Amino acid sequence: MPISHDDPLVLICADLQVEYLIPGRRHVILDGDATIRRGLELLALWRSNLWPVMHLKRIAQASWFNPSSRLTDWMAEAKPRPGEMTFEHPLPSAYSSARFADHMSSVRHLRCVMTGFSLDETILATVVEGFHRSHRYRVISDAVACRTPGTIEAATYKPSVMNVIANFATIQSSAELIKTSGAVAV
Repeated sequence: MPISHDDPLVLICADLQVEYLIPGRRHVILDGDATIRRGLELLALWRSNLWPVMHLKRIAQASWFNPSSRLTDWMAEAKPRPGEMTFEHPLPSAYSSARFADHMSSVRHLRCVMTGFSLDETILATVVEGFHRSHRYRVISDAVACRTPGTIEAATYKPSVMNVIANFATIQSSAELIKTSGAVAV
C-alpha cells in the first residue's frame, strides 16, 4: 500500500526530564538550552494544531537510578497534557516499554518525529529498533541533544551520533520539517 502525506505525523518528545539539565550531573546535556527551546517551539506547534504527541520517560532500573527522585520528573514546560500519550521505558529503546511497542505495531504508516534528550541512548536505540520494525522516523537535528561525553571531544560527539542515526532515520532541521509538513514556521 502506498504511503500518503495524510499519514499521521507524530511528535515524540524523548526523555525531557529534570535530571538532564542539572549542572554537575553525570548525565548533563550538551547544548540543552538551545535544544529545549527548539523542542518546546515544535511542541507548541503540534499542540496548537492538535497533532498527536507522545512523551517518552526513561525509568531505568539500574542501581544508580533512583526512581523516587524528583530528578526523573518531567520538565515543567514539557509536561504531558491530557490526551497526549506517555510511555515509560526501562532500557534505552522506547520499545522496551511493552505499551509503546504494542501501540507502534497497531498503527500503520505512522511517521514519527523525534526531539528531546538522550540522543546517544534513547533516540538512537529507538530509531534503530523502529527501523527493524519498518517504522519511519525523522530526527530533528536542532531539537535533539546528547549528554556531555566523558572521553572524546564534545564538538565531534553529536555529529558522530547523528551520522550513525542517518543510517536508520531521516535527519532534518526544524525548518526543513516545517517546510515539508506544510506547517506555519515557528
